[in-house]
Amino acid sequence: MPDLRHVESWVFDLDNTLYPAECRLFSQIDRRMADFIRFSIRVDEAEARRLQKRYYVEYGTTLAGLMAEHGTPPDDFLDYVHDIDHSAVPHDARLKAAIAALPGRRFVFTNGSVAHAAKVLGRIGLDGLFDDVFDIKAADFTPKPHRGTYEKFLAACRIAPAAAAMFEDLAHNLEAAHDLGMTTILIAQDAAWFADEPADKRPARPGDARPPHVHHVTDDLAGFLQCAVAPPQSLELTS
Repeated sequence: MPDLRHVESWVFDLDNTLYPAECRLFSQIDRRMADFIRFSIRVDEAEARRLQKRYYVEYGTTLAGLMAEHGTPPDDFLDYVHDIDHSAVPHDARLKAAIAALPGRRFVFTNGSVAHAAKVLGRIGLDGLFDDVFDIKAADFTPKPHRGTYEKFLAACRIAPAAAAMFEDLAHNLEAAHDLGMTTILIAQDAAWFADEPADKRPARPGDARPPHVHHVTDDLAGFLQCAVAPPQSLELTS
């Protein structure tokens, strides 16, 4: 059982972390990113998909690559790719109760936008439970996993890394968090639809090996949180 009683700041990624990957919300975003590239720089579908994946691997997000190589206005991209059907995200009363019971402060740290986060949190039932949402705009459009973005997040939210825990579905997004002294938790879910991503960029799945920079792995976020903050059971000593 994990003991996270030292944690004062709880930091959560958004997509495929606070809701199940099986609802395929991010696959809608993925398709709209390819469409945006196809329309904005006038390439065919195959080339749009190739560029989308290359930018993701080389820059951390597709948006970062578009900004660097094409001067894409970031708000245009974010508005377009997040114009999706959020109804696939289920309400999660169990997760709501677990997060509401956490001691200390709670944050969402996402490469998406505040507007997208608000819609997702509302669907889950988590609206009003977080002290702040630190999004890609707050990061000056430099995404996770860049270490400087984590440093900017920690400074802006006045978080002590040694007293913080970060929850993510992408293992490589936890490397900088670990190096900065945060407790790292990888969320493993069924994300087979991400099979075309490079192996080191895919969401974690149950049964994957635990990387050395990950302290804990769980496929039940609500259950993990409930156990992590539960008081230790008293042991009755017998002679």
